[in-house]
Amino acid sequence: MKLPLSYYLNQDVLFLAKDLLGKVLFTEIDGHITAGIIVETEAYFGVQDKASHAYGGRRTERTETLYSHGGISYVYLCYGIHHLFNIVTSVENDPHAVLIRAIEPLIGMEFMELRRKMPASRAAISSGPGSAAKALGIDRSFNKKDLAGTEIWVEDHHIHYTPDEIKAGPRIGVAYAQEDALLPWRFFVKGNKYVSKPNTI
Repeated sequence: MKLPLSYYLNQDVLFLAKDLLGKVLFTEIDGHITAGIIVETEAYFGVQDKASHAYGGRRTERTETLYSHGGISYVYLCYGIHHLFNIVTSVENDPHAVLIRAIEPLIGMEFMELRRKMPASRAAISSGPGSAAKALGIDRSFNKKDLAGTEIWVEDHHIHYTPDEIKAGPRIGVAYAQEDALLPWRFFVKGNKYVSKPNTI
């Protein structure tokens, strides 16, 4: 079942970042559907979070998407190489987001293999946010897409992890965020091989 728009309006981004683990992220491109189970996320807490693109209320052409209502995709280019896919959450003008850091391939693996030029059995195919986005065919054209639409969406397949199976730790690559870099706002499924390193805490 596709998650309704109301799901993303939840103002507790930490809850959503954990709750999205086990949900299934879909894309449809040129009639080809690919999907993966979300196994790693990071929460970004809007204007208060030094790691967030919206820290301090910053509004630019790029970050404006973050100020939309929840349920919109925010895709940006990192280091000029990788597209990173985020789900905008909360209500309008409260720029929270969840970065999808890794997926476990589920549907359309042959298309993922073509995009990533490697077999789906290799963890690297969708481990880390750039790889996960590329495996699903997500690029800048997916920015500002409605997750209630037909190009990119999330479904609930009743895959649940116990609290013991979910680990929390500091986010990756946000050293610039000073003390906020230490916040345990990265969540992942313990022992899942598609989780980016380090995958033990």
